[in-house]
Amino acid sequence: MTLIIPIYALICGLLLGSFYNVVGLRVPAGASIIHPPSHCTGCGTRLKTRDLVPVFSYLLSRGHCRHCGIKLSALYPLGEALTGLLFLWVVLHEGISGRTLIGLVLVSLAVIVTVADLKYMLIPNKVLLFFTPILVAMVLILPEGQLWSHLSGAAIGGGITFILALFGGMGMGDVKLFALCGWVLGIPNVLVAFLAACIMGTVVYGLLILAGVLRRKQPVPFGPWLAAGTLLAYGYGTTMISGYLSLWS
Repeated sequence: MTLIIPIYALICGLLLGSFYNVVGLRVPAGASIIHPPSHCTGCGTRLKTRDLVPVFSYLLSRGHCRHCGIKLSALYPLGEALTGLLFLWVVLHEGISGRTLIGLVLVSLAVIVTVADLKYMLIPNKVLLFFTPILVAMVLILPEGQLWSHLSGAAIGGGITFILALFGGMGMGDVKLFALCGWVLGIPNVLVAFLAACIMGTVVYGLLILAGVLRRKQPVPFGPWLAAGTLLAYGYGTTMISGYLSLWS
């Protein structure tokens, strides 16, 4: 693989990450992703090109609006940087293949869901409805496993989270998200994704509670961890399972 392809993936990810921020912040609020154009939420000033360079504009302005000085959310540069780095990871890990295309779509879904859930504690139906036919079609057109595996993954992913939702541990947005992720991952990788999500979420939220940032029993978003676990399982699920089984052989 030539160096230009990973660099191109990184740049595309940074640029798309800026758009994904808009989607994740506006769609749950019922706002248009087109109008009004990008503007400061404090003073309403329309942003110019120099204000819209992914990550760098935020760093150069030290996280404040150039016009009114209001502090800008760190979600903006984090979403941009995360998308860029994950696009780069997918291309480097998968090369040029059908799995790469599916991986890039999964990253796009993960970033939008993460931004929306962190901001509003909500995973928008509109976002899931947009990505569902795309990922369903891609798995069918670019098969990586048996159809029964993907169907089982969707059933298990949706089933586990639905049971937890019945007891108030998750929202229905998490259920629909993980059913879709389970469809892509199949069985047994959907189980790896769920276990990874639980471990990461427990560790991070546990540390935040110990640090006094969160209160015990305070509602917290779990969608970002389901998304992170899905990406981890998509890239390394088979390797992780083989490594675990080798410990007992």
